[in-house]
Amino acid sequence: MIVVDTSVWVDFLRDVPSPESEVLDRLLSEQRIILGDLVLCEVLMGVPNERQARRTEELLRECLVLPMTSDALAAQAARHFRSLKEKGRTVRKTIGLLIGTFCLHHGHQLLHRDRDFDAMEQHLGLRVLHA
Repeated sequence: MIVVDTSVWVDFLRDVPSPESEVLDRLLSEQRIILGDLVLCEVLMGVPNERQARRTEELLRECLVLPMTSDALAAQAARHFRSLKEKGRTVRKTIGLLIGTFCLHHGHQLLHRDRDFDAMEQHLGLRVLHA
């Protein structure tokens, strides 16, 4: 299955053209995609008012919403962070690290527009759906 990162949802919901938002548009009609609870939170945090947040949440909940972390995955994410840092690559955002670790653990592909995932793809084997 495919996990879609916040970076793609934001462009898609704001009608910002990008190769990734076009892929998301196709995926929504072709197959179920995973929306992690962390992504749901990040997207809804960026919505300016409650009325729009309710409509956005309704749309997002058409996806398969799954929890993305546990104590074991949190510890694994920290190991990933240290491993990447040793290679000279620092992941800037904790939530991105958790999303990538979730995908690695479950073997899901990730659709994103965030350079933090590039190091995870290159050094940890994160499967990325490239637009």
